[in-house]
Amino acid sequence: MKTVHVAVAVIKQGDEFFLTKRLADAHQGGKWEFPGGKVEDGETVHQALFRELKEEVAIEVLTCTPLIKISHDYGDKKVLLDVFIVDNFTGQAKALEGQQEGWFTLAAFEQLTFPAANQAIIEKLQQYYSGEL
Repeated sequence: MKTVHVAVAVIKQGDEFFLTKRLADAHQGGKWEFPGGKVEDGETVHQALFRELKEEVAIEVLTCTPLIKISHDYGDKKVLLDVFIVDNFTGQAKALEGQQEGWFTLAAFEQLTFPAANQAIIEKLQQYYSGEL
């Protein structure tokens, strides 16, 4: 089974994070996620991140900070997530592909359903922003 390499953005403004909800017919459909997308052949992770955020959520990344790398096996699909904090960008984040969107605090994440691979991201964010890292 091939592993899908994905560039993922934790878009942050103030104490809130921008999330989108996966379309119902997508893999892990109906769950909230951090925006991003597949790294295409011949593309660096940074190029993929910048391209995907422009295409999906209408922002231009100025700088980003690596947060975590996650390998996860869903059984029907394997993913490698390269996750970055994006808190320096231009534009207003908005979902351009018809999905729901929202700004949420870390505390509000407990009320949302995420794909299993995202749990490690949330735990890392909780450590990062509580001063544990």
